[in-house]
Amino acid sequence: MKFIADGMLGKLTRWLRMLGQDVTYSTKFEDAELIAAAEKEQRILLTRDLELYQRATSKGIDAFYVEGRTEAEKLADLAERFDFPLTIDLNRSRCPRCNAEIRLTPKENVAGKVEKNTFIYYSEFWKCIKCGHIYWQGAHWNGICSTLEEAKKIRGSQVNFI
Repeated sequence: MKFIADGMLGKLTRWLRMLGQDVTYSTKFEDAELIAAAEKEQRILLTRDLELYQRATSKGIDAFYVEGRTEAEKLADLAERFDFPLTIDLNRSRCPRCNAEIRLTPKENVAGKVEKNTFIYYSEFWKCIKCGHIYWQGAHWNGICSTLEEAKKIRGSQVNFI
C-alpha cells in the first residue's frame, strides 16, 4: 500500500512505516502539493484536514479522513479500511524516519555505532539502507506491541453494517 500523509500525521506515518507501508510525509507539503503527489504517485492521501479530504475526493483522489484520537484507534481504522495486518514483520518494515527499507545486519556491523549496553544486551539489529539508522527491539518494544494489541482489539470490535 502506498500513502501520502499530511503534516499532522507524523506519528502515524512512523507507525505505518513500521508496519511495512510505504508512506511519503513532510511537514512542508502544501495542500495542492499533497493532492498532486497523491495523483502522480498513485498514493492514498491520509489527512486530518476535512477540507483537504473533501478537495482531494472531489478531484477523484483516493483519500482517507483520519478521525481516531489515539494511535491505536487510527491504526485500527486504517487497517480495517485498507486490509493490512497490525503486525510488525521486520522483514517488511520500513525506516520510520525516511521510509526506505531496513535490513537485518550482523551484530558486529553495529559495534561502536550503538551504546555499549545496547550492543551487549541485544543480538538482532536492523539498519536503514538509505539513512543508516540502526534499530533493535529495545525497552520500547513492549509499548509498541501494546499499542498494536489495542488496535487489534478495536479492529476486532468494529461491526460492519450492510
